Amino acid sequence: MAATNRGVVYLGPGKVEVQNIEFPRFVNPQGKQIDHGVILKVLVTNICGSDQHMVRGRTTAQKGLVLGHEITGEVIDKGRDVEFLSKGDLVSVPFNVACGRCRTCREGHTGVCLNVNPSRAGGAYGYVDMGGWVGGQADYVMVPYADFNCLKFPDKDRALAKLKDLTMLSDILPTGFHGAVMAGASVGATVYVAGAGPVGLAAAASARLLGAAAVLVGDLNDERLRHVKEVGFEPVDLKKGDSLAGLIEKVLGVPEVDAAVDAVGFEAKGMGHHHGEEQPATVLNSLMTVTRPAGKIGIPGLYVTEDPGAKESGAKKGSLSMGFGEGWSKSHSFFTGQTPVLRYNRALMQAILYDRLPIAKVVNATVIPLEDAPQGYKDFDAGAAKKFVLDPHGTLKK
Repeated sequence: MAATNRGVVYLGPGKVEVQNIEFPRFVNPQGKQIDHGVILKVLVTNICGSDQHMVRGRTTAQKGLVLGHEITGEVIDKGRDVEFLSKGDLVSVPFNVACGRCRTCREGHTGVCLNVNPSRAGGAYGYVDMGGWVGGQADYVMVPYADFNCLKFPDKDRALAKLKDLTMLSDILPTGFHGAVMAGASVGATVYVAGAGPVGLAAAASARLLGAAAVLVGDLNDERLRHVKEVGFEPVDLKKGDSLAGLIEKVLGVPEVDAAVDAVGFEAKGMGHHHGEEQPATVLNSLMTVTRPAGKIGIPGLYVTEDPGAKESGAKKGSLSMGFGEGWSKSHSFFTGQTPVLRYNRALMQAILYDRLPIAKVVNATVIPLEDAPQGYKDFDAGAAKKFVLDPHGTLKK
């Protein structure tokens, strides 16, 4: 077995670096030996918008954190308690670290497992305040509770042929799908998605898969808006109006939608003549104005409990200037929190394998080697209309 490992390490605001890191061992973040894990050779791993929040210095992430929670890999070693996986298996790893045994896991809420993070409910790889699990933007990574967490691909060769699509199963595709489902996207629905990044595009693709009649995607970035149109959705340029309702009415003939998805989160910026100004509650407030009475709002966009870089004093502690009265008066339903990936990933895998969901094309998956991760972070932060896929071992070039 290889004894060396590389990983993408956070070194402070605006700086990441590929460094030599420890080869994974069968121990949890507290140093306790565990027997329920597997060690994966990471075949593909992705840069996520959630990672960018940390790299921008907008969280309390500590220097030295190995990043990466979107992991697809090959089993090269396993603990003695792993029964249903074998060396050589190719698996998708949900970004949620979940034990499969606690109350919330048994209820299907794997995003808030009670046993994998001493400080709060919910664990994730390579992420601030999520239990200390080493991230997967690396050559190799350890995955705990492997029988529960890992989704084994049924045919390895078939999976390798679809790897650019299947890599999205670890986070953004289930996250976008969860946002669309929780917003009530269904046959004949009109859907507005805030944010044309990869999660927003995944939510749009999910709404289309679920049968939505019209899918609108709003953003301020011209490159991303062009890509929205290229992959078949209706772009909404938020620079061109101060009223989201007015922009939607120009497309649909009415100023409201059946379902809305917030794929932006806490680093939201104002629209119209306020565009570029940070307004952390602006997306939530605007979605309440355009969602029909008794409609639903899915919120897969990330909101944090601490934001040291916030412009508003309240937002530094996660408090937003949110006009909740509008949502209450219209009987809106709000759905928040980390996506329980295991609830969706098998069905979405099937949709990919049977050519129902070309998600790599939708999000413009762009493959780069692990050593180019720092540049990938810079390009993504600059608004590139791409989903950067890291290929540590050159798997996608073979």
